[in-house]
Amino acid sequence: MLSEHHGADDGFIPAPLTMAGQITGRTKRLRVSIACLLAPVNDPIRIAEEMAVLDLGSRGRVSVVLGAGYRPDEFVMYGIERSQRGRLLEEFVETLRKAWTGEPFEWRGRTVRVTPRPFTQPHPYIFLGGSAPASARRAARLRIGFFPAVHDPELAALYREECEKIGYKGAVFLPNLPGFVYVSSDPDRDWQRLAPYILHDAKTYADWQTPEVRSAFAVWANDLEGIKGSGIYEVVTPDECVALGERIGRKGSLTLHPLLAGMPPELGWESLELFETEVLPRLTRRAVSPSAGPTRPSTT
Repeated sequence: MLSEHHGADDGFIPAPLTMAGQITGRTKRLRVSIACLLAPVNDPIRIAEEMAVLDLGSRGRVSVVLGAGYRPDEFVMYGIERSQRGRLLEEFVETLRKAWTGEPFEWRGRTVRVTPRPFTQPHPYIFLGGSAPASARRAARLRIGFFPAVHDPELAALYREECEKIGYKGAVFLPNLPGFVYVSSDPDRDWQRLAPYILHDAKTYADWQTPEVRSAFAVWANDLEGIKGSGIYEVVTPDECVALGERIGRKGSLTLHPLLAGMPPELGWESLELFETEVLPRLTRRAVSPSAGPTRPSTT
């Protein structure tokens, strides 16, 4: 999973589709989810072209969650009125769908055509993000899958109800905690090694939140002890990671996040290699999928 934010001090990815191309170019089976791509600050025609090429090159291995965005600084940076984000998001979805037909269509007073057509038909997998009832209703009305930022069964139920009203068989995916799992042979040692990155990650994300936004992964704590009790960040032994996977269940995922807040790759590799050798073999008979990406800060 990759995310998009702009102007961040920690190297947060501003161009997730470019990064997805690099990842799929070096792999054969790995799937990539952009969660999420900020629709209002992007040009839908250009994104339709880039996603079509990426979909062809990856043979359909990239999906995208489209979000309305929430950080005021990003709207200022791109000269976009934040109050227009809902309208722009809806226009974005409809424009992508028309663009991927390969046929000419009218957009903002001019005729445009996007080629080539994507590999995945009728179009690449796209979902809608959000954390408010309006987001659930919008996703249903646009007949698109829903990928909210919070684990809220009531929000999922609202989406399903709205889908049922219009005869659309929608799909909703709720995030689960934790948002960062680090597998360690010595958790006490590694909590301390990871502390600067975890504290930066938590503080940055908390600072970004606006009053109307809800996120499953925001934690307001000023020290490591407060963060440890949040359930969002976990540094665990292999046995504890297996137990966590079993607790999350068949439809859950383990978010490994090996480049949290720009932490050194060698530190991330320690966890990944321990996961590979001492956790993954014990989970292969269970349908718990490891995810190497972030629910939040994605760093290059």
